[in-house]
Amino acid sequence: MDQEKVNRTDEIEIDLRELFYLLKQKLLIVVAAFVIGGILAGAATYVLIKPTYRASSLLYVVSASNNSVVNLADLQIGTNLTADYEELLLSRPMMESVIKNLKLESVSVNGLRGMLNITNKSGTRILQISATTGDPKLSADIANEVADMAITWLPAVMECNEPHVAEEAVAPTHRAGPSYVRNTVIGALALAILVIPIVELVKFFQRRAARRKAAK
Repeated sequence: MDQEKVNRTDEIEIDLRELFYLLKQKLLIVVAAFVIGGILAGAATYVLIKPTYRASSLLYVVSASNNSVVNLADLQIGTNLTADYEELLLSRPMMESVIKNLKLESVSVNGLRGMLNITNKSGTRILQISATTGDPKLSADIANEVADMAITWLPAVMECNEPHVAEEAVAPTHRAGPSYVRNTVIGALALAILVIPIVELVKFFQRRAARRKAAK
């Protein structure tokens, strides 16, 4: 009876040791995959993805109608105009004018639209015109040109008072993307999550091949 208890105790200790060894082995694999995935993702981001720069100008959409005094009607009109401005600022005539003025012969209308982002800051009559390109100066030039065109072109089209440039865009000194930290973490986590199923799948095919070989 005592001998059976000793044998069971020894079996439990062996099982726990094997379990600890397997967990330790898998943990090392996961950690290694995390590090390798992070290194590969960070290197790929640095080598393959070109940095982009975003510059923004601000357009104030409200005008005084009576002796330079802004009344409630002007504020309401400004609020209603912002939605129209958001659409018209990306219209084909506007894009073609910007391309022509900046001599962007290699850029298409849709390509320029893809560089631009027009947003209305919540609760305001201020439109933010943001341009994102691989050249910081070009980003600022595009944002400023769109704002300048808005002052002259939109009032003629909409028959309304002209908006005002509240802030001109300046060439950014820091990149807007890509995020090396985010891509590195995503790559590290992705490989760490995938490595265990991959390892188990490889072991499964190895055992299957071994059984077939033994059966022969």
